[in-house]
Amino acid sequence: MALLTYRNLCVSYGGPMLLDDTGITIDKRERICLLGRNGEGKSTLLRVLSGQVNADKGEFERQPDLRIAKLDQEIPAGLSGSVFEVVAEGLGEKGDLLRKYNVAVRELTESPQNEHASSLVDQLQEQLDQSDGWDLDHLVASVIDRVGLKPDELFDSQSGGNKSRAMLARALVAEPHLLILDEPTNHLDFAGIRWLEDFLKKSDLAVLFVSHDRAFLKSVATRIIELDRGKLTSWTCGYEKFLERRAEVLVAEQKNQAVFDKKLADEEVWIRKGIQARRTRNEGRVRALFKMRQERAARRDLQGRANLSSNDGQASGRKVIAVKELSYSWDKQSVVSNFSTTVWRGDKIGVVGLNGSGKSTLLQLLLKQLDPQSGSVVHGTKLEIAYFDQLKNQIREDWSVAENVAPNGDFVELNGDRKHILSYLRDFLFLPETARAPARMLSGGERARLLLAKLFVQPANLLVMDEPTNDLDIETIELLEERLLEYSGTLLLVSHDRDFLDQVVTATLVLDGKGGVTEYAGGCSDWMDQMTGSSTSKSKRAKQSVPSKQSEPKQRKLLNKEREALKNLPEMIEQMEAERNRITQAMQDPDYYRNPENDPMKDQAELERLELEISKSYEQWEELEALS
Repeated sequence: MALLTYRNLCVSYGGPMLLDDTGITIDKRERICLLGRNGEGKSTLLRVLSGQVNADKGEFERQPDLRIAKLDQEIPAGLSGSVFEVVAEGLGEKGDLLRKYNVAVRELTESPQNEHASSLVDQLQEQLDQSDGWDLDHLVASVIDRVGLKPDELFDSQSGGNKSRAMLARALVAEPHLLILDEPTNHLDFAGIRWLEDFLKKSDLAVLFVSHDRAFLKSVATRIIELDRGKLTSWTCGYEKFLERRAEVLVAEQKNQAVFDKKLADEEVWIRKGIQARRTRNEGRVRALFKMRQERAARRDLQGRANLSSNDGQASGRKVIAVKELSYSWDKQSVVSNFSTTVWRGDKIGVVGLNGSGKSTLLQLLLKQLDPQSGSVVHGTKLEIAYFDQLKNQIREDWSVAENVAPNGDFVELNGDRKHILSYLRDFLFLPETARAPARMLSGGERARLLLAKLFVQPANLLVMDEPTNDLDIETIELLEERLLEYSGTLLLVSHDRDFLDQVVTATLVLDGKGGVTEYAGGCSDWMDQMTGSSTSKSKRAKQSVPSKQSEPKQRKLLNKEREALKNLPEMIEQMEAERNRITQAMQDPDYYRNPENDPMKDQAELERLELEISKSYEQWEELEALS
């Protein structure tokens, strides 16, 4: 028997049906990824399955005593106390006694002379002895240890990633049969995401999750369910195969709709001619036409694709940001120490690191929003900066969506063209009624699209993006990738989305949380392998430690220094060849050897040196060209 089965499921909030007479079945130990565009109703379906929301209609069957735990994408506000107390809340009423005992013990530890606390500890301990409280205490402690946390630490003092682990422990402590996760990777760093992948793959739980992280869903999911226009479709395959099969289904759907629309148009012509030509008509054909009209009116066409076009600014100077011996500490923790680098025009640089390592702080230092404690940050000429804030603080909640993007009128300027704000927002999938609504009414995904619309309307040659993929659906993320790859300016990008980084950036700055910043070529995959000490990375390092001509043409992306060398090499070679030609012509002159100021031995040595340098430079140029 399946864990859970829903049939004829219907949910609507006044607009188009979010769930339109559809069904879902979840079996034991399945790991199902739920996909769908922003606003399709994925979170609503999760709330229905977890019992937080009642469906308008539907039949369901459940395994007896089925326990379901749900982990929301946002960490609840107002949680306080120790990690143990927060996790124990997952036991419901059974955990109240444990939490009270834990609080009393903490108070007694802080104030050993507190007689009230001492009396309360004795009283609660007696109640725990008489119930199964100590078994529950052991259960909570073991689950906390399982997620890698310490029970006595305060919840408020934890990083975002560790808070997510604590919330996962709170869900697991009830020993659920089905675990529901809504965007579980949003607040996790790379180590946390890897840990969660391993945890879910080793667990016996059935898991239903929503995630935009393609690397995560490829690693974890055993089945994919897509929510599209109110219907659920199951795909028992991996993500890559799902994309192929779904594309085939959409092509077939478009062909069928085209045939249907052609037939409907022909019937509409027939009925008009029929009225004019004869008094009696084929009533069966008329009824069929009316039915076709109803079917066409009820059809929900596939939502259009977002059109993310950026407003390119004027070209900046070749040197965008020059950083020299930069150091900065926050609350006695070193963020960067003696860090130097140069960001050149056209660089696309990812900034990664564990939670709390200082990625956003480094961005603020590079943008000169924070003053360094030592060292310098110098901006190049003609710099125009557009900044995407992961906390979305740039959105005015009381303004409409349109006012947030165009506060001074109804038109925006985009690469010299004037465009109405409603038309511009339609490119970001905002309907006119949504564009006029207050921004506070938007979902997480819609807020992310609004911030992108606000960002791309600004003329900019330096884009700074802090976690831009959070809350976006996969299709919009892939479109954002395309636009950033086409972008001719400079990009600084903070993200935990591994696929997104690997596709977009040409170099990666890695913060170790202790002040060290290391530059890697390409995205974050190589760094993650080295960080986790995988056998693959060890073999790579072993091969790299023995230099050979066979290992030199390894495919990778260019470092910043290599890109600068590639830009300068043609001019350097041209200068060396000009100097070589000058010396050669001089030595061929008959009067060269008669002039006592000339030194044939020295000039011959210089010629040989130049020939060698030119040859090496050409080889380097070819290698860098191949890599680029």
